[in-house]
Amino acid sequence: MAQRQRALQHGGRPHGRHRNRCEDLRLVERPRDGMTIDARLVAPALACWVSAGVLIAFPRAAAVIAAALWLATGFTGAAVLCLLRRRRARPGVRARAVVGGTVVCVAAAAVAASAVAFALPARQPAELTAGSGGHVVTAVAQVDSLPHGAAGGSAFGAGGRVRFMATLTRVESAAGTVEGRMPALVTARGVEDPERSIDIGAIVVLKGTLRPAAPEERSAFFLSSSAPATLTAPSSGVLAATNLLRARFSAAADALPGDGGALLPGLSIGDVSAVGDELDIAMKLSSLSHLTAVSGANCAVVIAVIMLVTGLIGLGRTTRVVIALTALLGFVVLVTPGSSVLRAAVMATIVAFSMAAGRPGRGIPALSAAIITLVVVDPWMARDYGFALSVLATAGLLALAPLLARSLGRHLPHALAAAIALPLAAQLACQPVLILLNPSVPLYGVGANLLAEPAAPIATVLGLIACLLMPWAPGVGYACAQVAWLPSAWIAAVAEVCASLPASQLPWLDGAAGLAAMTLIVIVVIILAVPARAGPTARVAPVDKGAPVRPVRVSPVPRARAAPHAGRMLRVAAAVSLLVFCGGYLGAFVGVSVSSSLGRPTDWQLAACDIGQGDAVLVRDDDAHGLIDVGPDPKPLTACLEHLGIARIDLLVLTHYDRDHVGGVDAVVGRVGTALVGRPTDAHGQAIVDALVRGGADVRYAASGDHGSLGTLDWQVLWPTAGARSMQSGNEGSVTVAFAGRGIRSVFLGDLDESAQDALLRTGRVRPVDVAKVAHHGSADQSERLYRALGARVALISVGAKNDYGHPTERLLGLLGRVQTRPFRTDLQGLTLVSSGTDGTLEVWTERQASASALRVPGARR
Repeated sequence: MAQRQRALQHGGRPHGRHRNRCEDLRLVERPRDGMTIDARLVAPALACWVSAGVLIAFPRAAAVIAAALWLATGFTGAAVLCLLRRRRARPGVRARAVVGGTVVCVAAAAVAASAVAFALPARQPAELTAGSGGHVVTAVAQVDSLPHGAAGGSAFGAGGRVRFMATLTRVESAAGTVEGRMPALVTARGVEDPERSIDIGAIVVLKGTLRPAAPEERSAFFLSSSAPATLTAPSSGVLAATNLLRARFSAAADALPGDGGALLPGLSIGDVSAVGDELDIAMKLSSLSHLTAVSGANCAVVIAVIMLVTGLIGLGRTTRVVIALTALLGFVVLVTPGSSVLRAAVMATIVAFSMAAGRPGRGIPALSAAIITLVVVDPWMARDYGFALSVLATAGLLALAPLLARSLGRHLPHALAAAIALPLAAQLACQPVLILLNPSVPLYGVGANLLAEPAAPIATVLGLIACLLMPWAPGVGYACAQVAWLPSAWIAAVAEVCASLPASQLPWLDGAAGLAAMTLIVIVVIILAVPARAGPTARVAPVDKGAPVRPVRVSPVPRARAAPHAGRMLRVAAAVSLLVFCGGYLGAFVGVSVSSSLGRPTDWQLAACDIGQGDAVLVRDDDAHGLIDVGPDPKPLTACLEHLGIARIDLLVLTHYDRDHVGGVDAVVGRVGTALVGRPTDAHGQAIVDALVRGGADVRYAASGDHGSLGTLDWQVLWPTAGARSMQSGNEGSVTVAFAGRGIRSVFLGDLDESAQDALLRTGRVRPVDVAKVAHHGSADQSERLYRALGARVALISVGAKNDYGHPTERLLGLLGRVQTRPFRTDLQGLTLVSSGTDGTLEVWTERQASASALRVPGARR
């Protein structure tokens, strides 16, 4: 032992009989604070994750690729074994690690490919994917998520449409009967018996149209039912108990005032159904939405409390771990198993088993093992944004936060440095992926988290206690909820204040370019934030049990003397790059803002407002303004009207009474001259009409053949046909209106489905147009015959960014391509303005994507 240490101290290597043993006892570099990161499973986890993420888009090829990967693993492993058996040709430690690690990574990729191949037949049976259209089916399904109002249908009244995740266990169609477990996204018109609710675990029967989803979607199918769901069996057992807990707690939270009560269920059990649109936007803009996504922090609280309580009563370690894991399983069922909570639960389980075995639980290996486990069990989780953000945030907290805290601690008090390091590390780790969801950077995100994070555990713990006590001790439970309301209200206030500050969101590049640019910036920031080390410190694992371990300074080899200088040069280069980027960013930001204001046309005739997942399109002729639908929320519509300087709406058309078309009506009440609407069929629709009448509008019920003028523009109602009673309500009864004049003919299709579009075409009223507002935000339920007859050059698609419905669908975009219609999307391009050129062309201006903002479309009709 002494001989070996002397050899190491002099920079040499042990010789003779000690050499092989020394190769097995590898040196481990450690940061100065003694923290060691065991990254051996990181590469296999990434290989597994990437393999699944790629192959779920091409699942039919997964079996062939899996076979090829297994062959590569076998040949490579055999070659390595043969090489190692030859002592003279034995490679060094580093070479062995690289070759062995490569074999493990290829094997991990092969496991993921095999998982995709094995899961595909049961996930999307061939009988249900044959053909290009959908199948009319009767399906038996188990409800997997809390139902909520669908954007494609009213969220009000007994006839409101709801959307939920379900597992189809039996599907009957003309192709036959298929049984299995097929994940599906279901939209239905409520439940058949209004006295009964659809809870998680309930069994329902659905009749509707079943369409296969894109291969990479989490849902294998989309099931759209125009009829109410029939509840055949309510939830039972544990699911029924957790449904009761959620319902009682949500009712108690509803009785609490303001945003604090709406936010409390989200902080405690991840139920955000009561969070309004404005608070939801504020939480996202201030980077606090992760507080309502149950993940590692919540699971850690549950395990810590159980371990503490069971430790106080003197239970053994193994018993405590078993009880803690049982409680964790119940918690996962209570909060519903989303991707982030599953990641946290699996990781916590791995750490708990390590503790039970008497070994310390290490974060990075546990995270890597959790990634492999979840991706192999459900390969379609690989492309889930929630899963990716959960993994990245955890990795940032484990690997980056300690380094940032140490760096910041050189200039700040250690407690403050640690508090800043946690949200900063998570933000840096997640920001590249967040760019794909929203191409902007939250300026006040770290500050908002510093203010809100201390209150989050209090609200979480007290809210969870209230939830558990509510069915058996409602008085005590409600008292806990009232106390938890205080930190919950504080978090809501922080979110709203930070979101309202100027420049709360800094614009950024969209798509892959934005991802790459943000990744480079994060790397530069990490280089600057983490100080360079003066030199490595090594520890040699003892040969004899009980032998002391002491750090030994490794003498640098001559080439290593340049390392500090190289580190300084790297940091200088990073600092210069960051300064150059900041200058360029500010210049581009100011330049784009100014040019956007100066380049916006003033003679626009059509304007598609960027109001999220909904419709709000303006028609203008000089000082006369028309508005088709008002979107889901008054706030974004008000902002759009103010942006364009519109104070009065001369003609308002409400195509139908779904929330994403009428939810923003308060923004125009009192400002409308004439309102053209469908005849209301329930109390919700009548309330909209009454509000417009009270505001002074002249409300008229629309029917085909109605016509009038807006300034010099002529308008005509094309649909619904008077007397067609089956077409008078809902999407299929959308008021469809056409405008003509000033060189542009346009039509607005509301949310018409394919059958209603074909029926409209058969009326003979359809004429060629220049601009078509695409029906139903670009859903797949479209008639190519109608769009071909319209022959529009421009299609306006009013759709929310990264919406859950897959709008606009590939089928719709392909259809537009075949009929040579150019789509413009509010989710990608923001506010879109269309005007008529002096030479008979159309001029289209978009708020974003400046390279496409001056599109000139030939062939406009007069």
